[in-house]
Amino acid sequence: MMTKRTLVTASQRAWCVSNSVSCRRSFASTRKLQEDYGFIGLGMMGYGMAKNLRQKIPASDRLFIQDINTAATKQFTEEMSEYNVEVVDTVRDIAENSSTIITVLPRPEHVKSVFEEMLEPSTDRADASSRLFIDCSTIDPSTSATVADATRITGQGIFVDAPMSGGVVGAAAGKLTFMIGAAPEHVSRATAVLSLMGARVVHMGPQTSGLKAKLANNYLLALNNIATAEAMNMGVRWGLDPVVLANMINSATGRCWPSEVNNPVPGVVATAPASRDYAGGFGAGLMLKDLNLALQAAEEVDATPQLGLQARQIYEAVEADENLKGRDFSVVYRYFGGIEGGQK
Repeated sequence: MMTKRTLVTASQRAWCVSNSVSCRRSFASTRKLQEDYGFIGLGMMGYGMAKNLRQKIPASDRLFIQDINTAATKQFTEEMSEYNVEVVDTVRDIAENSSTIITVLPRPEHVKSVFEEMLEPSTDRADASSRLFIDCSTIDPSTSATVADATRITGQGIFVDAPMSGGVVGAAAGKLTFMIGAAPEHVSRATAVLSLMGARVVHMGPQTSGLKAKLANNYLLALNNIATAEAMNMGVRWGLDPVVLANMINSATGRCWPSEVNNPVPGVVATAPASRDYAGGFGAGLMLKDLNLALQAAEEVDATPQLGLQARQIYEAVEADENLKGRDFSVVYRYFGGIEGGQK
């Protein structure tokens, strides 16, 4: 069962080091020490990821969690009451007490702020230089590179970017695909951790490569979603049955994730957000964020994506509409005036 544990503070660690005393528990097993994991960010993706991590690591390992949303941490501990989970107040507590730290945060500024707090001043953990930081946030490569450099320069650990694909359903089911950017010598260790939360881990190259791959993927997803909504809207207005049309597309060359899994027409895919009034799923605002990040990164290498500029205008219009804002990004079908169930 979950028990309340006293955290080892920086001052306590310093006392232990100066007096050559171990501040950590020893366990009678083949493993020298228990592993201490930290998880920051229990949002729609992070929540399911953290649950999978806690369920799959050894029972003796500790998981420290932190999120500014106290309702999320409360719910997490209640659902995981049989496991060794500890809620901490600050990200600094995570840094002081964890050897593997996973972050899943909304925006670049959040990642930068969290790492500034974790890295400065330096912690006095004996294993500080070998700590593994895995950032699963989708942010711009430039910010990620800055954070990675700070981690390296301060000697506070190893930084890996590992954004993921698979949505909220994939996060809950442990079926995510992670794209990682890391030096070859760190791939095996990062993969072992990420495999506890996903089905596939792909090493894309050096640090920032995972993010670049994720942004390319989501750029394509943003366009495919719009194209699918337009194609379905045309077909339904031509008098075609949307289910029959979707089945045909998904067995032909137009097949894509928005047509097969996240179809934008209500009732076509029972599990898709469109079938529950576009609730849940991947918000249009998040897609707009990722699209902007991709366009920003493209500009930095003198790439000039044409369709993305038009797509951005569409997602901006969706987010500006109070009746559409905050819904799954497939709601662009409704923005286009797509015919829904019962309409003529």
